[in-house]
Amino acid sequence: MRPRVFWEHRVYPGHLSGLGGVRADLAADLAGFDPDTVDTLTLVTSELFANCCKYTDSGHEGGEVLRALSMPDPGTLRVGLSDFGGGGGVPAVPRERTADEWDRAEGQRGLLMVENLASAWGHHRLAPWADLGTHVWASLTFDPAGVPPGLRPYVFTR
Repeated sequence: MRPRVFWEHRVYPGHLSGLGGVRADLAADLAGFDPDTVDTLTLVTSELFANCCKYTDSGHEGGEVLRALSMPDPGTLRVGLSDFGGGGGVPAVPRERTADEWDRAEGQRGLLMVENLASAWGHHRLAPWADLGTHVWASLTFDPAGVPPGLRPYVFTR
């Protein structure tokens, strides 16, 4: 069985202008994986990053978002985003809407997309006693045969 794989963490400014960099880095880090898997994980990561910027304190001046990426087993990729700064909201899929309200809703559909594309997702507070921020993660399963050959247990980013 292949050992776990961890990619070096990446840190981004906590504003939406950094989204292109997040996507480009993820594509570079996952070079050699099945393009559909990379595209799906990129879409999920983009939504989670945007939520970090929009709904938490990372979107304020000086805020940052940390991206973690791992392969905890041979057929799973997991991405996690941590907003630093505290005061953020708790991510939740909106459930208390009528069909008419959903038809008129402009926002809050991103986590529904994450829920439908990812095999699992969740969140937890970073040091809740100090309100340091929120960590949101999503896992995506894929065919282990799609793992690029020669992948090392720890991947340094460029």
